[in-house]
Amino acid sequence: MSSVLYDTPGPRARVRNVLYTIGFLALAALGLWWVLSTMGDKGQLEADKWLPFVDDSRVWTTYFLPGLVNTLKAAALAMVIALPLGAGLGIARLSAHAWVRGPAGAVVEFFRAIPVLLLMFFANTGYAMWTDIDREVRPLYAVVTGLVLYNASVLAEVVRAGILSLPRGQTDAAQAIGMRRWQILAFVLLPQAVTAMLPAIVSQLVVIVKDTALGGALLGFSELLRAAGLISANYGNTIAAYAVCALLFVLLNFLLTSFASWLEGRLRRAKRSSGAVVGTEQLEELENAGPEPVTEGGDGQVRKT
Repeated sequence: MSSVLYDTPGPRARVRNVLYTIGFLALAALGLWWVLSTMGDKGQLEADKWLPFVDDSRVWTTYFLPGLVNTLKAAALAMVIALPLGAGLGIARLSAHAWVRGPAGAVVEFFRAIPVLLLMFFANTGYAMWTDIDREVRPLYAVVTGLVLYNASVLAEVVRAGILSLPRGQTDAAQAIGMRRWQILAFVLLPQAVTAMLPAIVSQLVVIVKDTALGGALLGFSELLRAAGLISANYGNTIAAYAVCALLFVLLNFLLTSFASWLEGRLRRAKRSSGAVVGTEQLEELENAGPEPVTEGGDGQVRKT
């Protein structure tokens, strides 16, 4: 079916698309074969490299499950703090007052420009120098702090862009009925912008989950990637350990994006069905009532009866 943006491919184009598809699948299969053959030549496909994940429960109870718990803990804390903080900074950047807009913009631009790894390192050093936090839990505090500072700054820009993407008429209409600026943001702009911002927000939440691995690489935080390194050191199965770790990260992010897709669909359906619905009984009453009769009084005025 042709449209302004798309033309239905003709016979030659369909044949060409089929050839392109076959060529791509052949190249993908060739690449997969090369990877597997190389791993086989290096002895990485031998059964003893993969059996610990099935036969030895300590691989999970001692390494992967505690690492998964720590990853989820750090990611959840960072999300819970970064989301409202980012929303507040994004709204502050839209303030009509320069004394609010300026500092908020400086904070966002400053922390967005620094790599997360450096923020974690500075946070860990600061906690060691100026606080009495136990060194066993200090990496968790440092990882969460770095993730919050960076991702809140990015989420602030997402919120600001989402609000600015709405038509100007929404703000004008709200101002015309006498709503104040905070009322316009809370009741008009933010509810509409949430659905548009959701994909970008979810992408940033996925980044939070993945960036917890930086704490394991730099600070010794016991998360999934560090657990895979310990398994590799104890069982001598580097490729297998990191492959299983990657699959766990894929599963976590798939569950997160699936939940976000469900939530986005629910929000969109709620918006479409938010209008008042007239039932069949009310519709029949309206049809049977018909137009109201009118009469003309002696003074020439038309009155309803």
